[in-house]
Amino acid sequence: MDRLKAMAVFTATVEAGSLSAAGRRLGMPLATVSRTISELEAHLKTRLLNRTTRSLGLTESGTAYVAASRRILEQVGEAERAAAGEFSQPRGELVITAPIMFGRLHVLPVMTHFLQSFPQIDARLMLTDRVAHLLDDHLDVAFRIGALPDSGMVATRLGSVRRVVCASPAYWKARGVPKTPAALAEHDCINFEALDMPQRWDFPDGAMTVHARLSVNTAEAALDAAIAGLGVTRLLSYQAEQAVEAGRLKIALEAFEATPMPVHMLHGGQGQLPLKLRAFLDFAAPRLKTRLVRLGEVTRGKKSGGRE
Repeated sequence: MDRLKAMAVFTATVEAGSLSAAGRRLGMPLATVSRTISELEAHLKTRLLNRTTRSLGLTESGTAYVAASRRILEQVGEAERAAAGEFSQPRGELVITAPIMFGRLHVLPVMTHFLQSFPQIDARLMLTDRVAHLLDDHLDVAFRIGALPDSGMVATRLGSVRRVVCASPAYWKARGVPKTPAALAEHDCINFEALDMPQRWDFPDGAMTVHARLSVNTAEAALDAAIAGLGVTRLLSYQAEQAVEAGRLKIALEAFEATPMPVHMLHGGQGQLPLKLRAFLDFAAPRLKTRLVRLGEVTRGKKSGGRE
């Protein structure tokens, strides 16, 4: 029995949540996955998984073994990367995740320049608003917006973003610019459900009930509806940046904004870093810091000709 292969199959099964899902991930027949795990359990003389027709769970032995397997597989991978030259020159594949709109607007342009500068490095950029786990999802770098939980990850702060209230110039001209959050009760609002509770917007001094003429589940939809003049919306500053700079949206209630949300770049940081990862961290950090400084200038009117 190939024990490293068996560890990889077992770990993939745990991460995928089922034998069939692990088979699809590994490109392996279900019968082969099942037989490999059975052989591994026979070799170890213990049961690793509790299997039923509906669920798959780890035994106590399985919990300990999957943790050890992950460490061993990572060490083997590191040894292979060293032998392949990833520690002598920047080469190989990077897997990076970022929030969808932030990734498209800010991470992707930096990655494009990075890949042009390092032709021996390939990359996969996974844009998702789901919080992906670096180790479980086999990621090299993750970008996070908001407070970070305690973890063993290494975090580099890049800057911050704000929650901004905005509408089209035509809407503000027709309905008037609110002077306080309470005045939003007199306005038509566009609710972005990922950022706010339905018909309730939180401000530092308390929550404000709003009339949501439209509720949407993507920032792009809220942005388009606000530009079209339907009403007032609240977005993260990077989501509204281009429309504000172009004069299609204007920001209100800046004095009532909550504390800006930090933006971090995270990586695992265990052991010697492959040069491909070190090269990306060193390349991306200063460029993204510069972009976030400019974002703050644009959305505060310092580079867009000011706001009324």
